[in-house]
Amino acid sequence: MAADTIADDPRPYRVYLAWFGPGMVKVGITARERGSARLLEQGAVCFSWLGVGPLMAARRTEELLRAALRVPDRIPYAEKRVVRAALPEAAADRAREVAELHERAVALPAWPESLVREPLEIVDHVGVFGLAGLPVAVGVVNGLVAGGVVGGELVAAAGPDLHLSTGGGVVVLDTRLMTGWELVPATGGEMTVPVRQFKEPTGVQDGLF
Repeated sequence: MAADTIADDPRPYRVYLAWFGPGMVKVGITARERGSARLLEQGAVCFSWLGVGPLMAARRTEELLRAALRVPDRIPYAEKRVVRAALPEAAADRAREVAELHERAVALPAWPESLVREPLEIVDHVGVFGLAGLPVAVGVVNGLVAGGVVGGELVAAAGPDLHLSTGGGVVVLDTRLMTGWELVPATGGEMTVPVRQFKEPTGVQDGLF
């Protein structure tokens, strides 16, 4: 991540807008050589590049856009997976917020001169993640327990989240919970670990437009 790099990193960096679900957009930066890997890691449903240039110019632009567009540079995974449970079916509907914010962003006059604006080009990850036509997720695994079973058919994967089809519906498992656990294969759709049911989306941004 760019926040962990030295200030004089000579590599070019890209500024991007990432969309995770209705009302949830963030701005960020990533090294150009990484391509869209950072967006896939974050579970971005769709995104567009905004500009490319030196690291410090990219950072300044990120701060400019956070203030001008009132979008964050970080969104908790818990909020991402809630809105991901109710994505629009049409790609055009998923792209709309990014397109509107991109138009506003590139029109801002205070961009650093060394950062080159990039045209709108929406990249949609619904197919890559396997989310197309997926039943709405009903909840998320709240934690692993000794002797617990997480059983189900893997139907989608977005960022660290696995979407599992179980007897009680689609349940999301954050693979980061698996660190340090000894795992053995499970059969069927049995789920004997705590599952938290999804409620209404939280943390959705207000006043985007």
